[in-house]
Amino acid sequence: MSGTSLDGIDVVLTEISGVSLDTKVKVIYENTYPLSEDVISQIHQAMDEKLSSSKLISSLNVELGYVFGQAVLDFAKDYQIDLNNIDFIASHGQTIYHIAKDEKGAYRSSLQLGEAAIIADMTSTTVVYNFRNADIASGGQGAPLVPYADYILFTDKIINRSIHNIGGIANMTYLKKNGTLDDVIAFDSGPGNMMINEACQVLYNLEYDKDGIIASKGKLIEKMYDEIYRHPYFNQIYPKSTGREIFGSEYTLKMIKKYKAYPKEDIIQTLSMITVDSIVDSYHKLIQAPVDELVLCGGGAYNHFIRNEIAKKMPDTKVIMLEDLGYSSSYKEALAFVILANQTLHKLPSNVKSATGAKTYKILGQIQYV
Repeated sequence: MSGTSLDGIDVVLTEISGVSLDTKVKVIYENTYPLSEDVISQIHQAMDEKLSSSKLISSLNVELGYVFGQAVLDFAKDYQIDLNNIDFIASHGQTIYHIAKDEKGAYRSSLQLGEAAIIADMTSTTVVYNFRNADIASGGQGAPLVPYADYILFTDKIINRSIHNIGGIANMTYLKKNGTLDDVIAFDSGPGNMMINEACQVLYNLEYDKDGIIASKGKLIEKMYDEIYRHPYFNQIYPKSTGREIFGSEYTLKMIKKYKAYPKEDIIQTLSMITVDSIVDSYHKLIQAPVDELVLCGGGAYNHFIRNEIAKKMPDTKVIMLEDLGYSSSYKEALAFVILANQTLHKLPSNVKSATGAKTYKILGQIQYV
């Protein structure tokens, strides 16, 4: 899969058996394959309402099908995998636009590109794809979907545990101890790496703030922080989801331009603290429930500044990395869609109503046979 941070195509090979709470999954290999600069540019253009076109989206859908299919072929070659032994491929696709709620002139919807028919043809393998629309059809937002996998993998009988993925967008799954699927609380807390990465590219010509070194050298710009944190999304009650439509390039560039007189490192720290505080406030202000253990994952989990600031602001919570539970922080979302696709192929639901706002539990995804 390729996430909102556009940092590559994550590919993971697993052995999976069972369904629902009896699901057992073992990761065998995992790797990330880069997106070309041209493809990244086209994705950014497709996401931009002023620059996008129906021709671009139609073409990019097919091109990404080839790109994703080639990533599978490269992965198989790199690890000497016979694709005849692969039962299915789960492909989330590249999100281009996400409308969480009905708006004037626009329906609730979510668009992912990466034509499954191309992937299936290139790999001679069944592909499960288009996971979000069944939830939307049932009144949900189509996001977040990873909480089902989080519940399967990480729910605990003794501790209240939360999984917080810091990708382009940061999203959380709160798992009440000994809880049921209906007890799961999950939503997007706000921007994760998205605004930070954009600022690093503009101000430093760097893809991201490695280890949070730049942020650690800066100071908080209070006016900038207050302006961003006044955005109504942060105080919106859940279920809720967000994306580049709110916190993407256009908004970030606007903030950078407005506060360009301040030191560059101060801008990076301020954006980093938006990520930190929106994560912390998810627990302190929104769900107001005890968190015994907070598990960080996604690329932002490797940012020492963000991780340390979260730990300082949540002193009564054990803050750990997903690696401490035996999984890779970078590949959890790809792994999650393997679990969702397994449910699809067994005609079983995999959305979390409390997370998406759907009226019913739904079988997610469509199946593209060879």
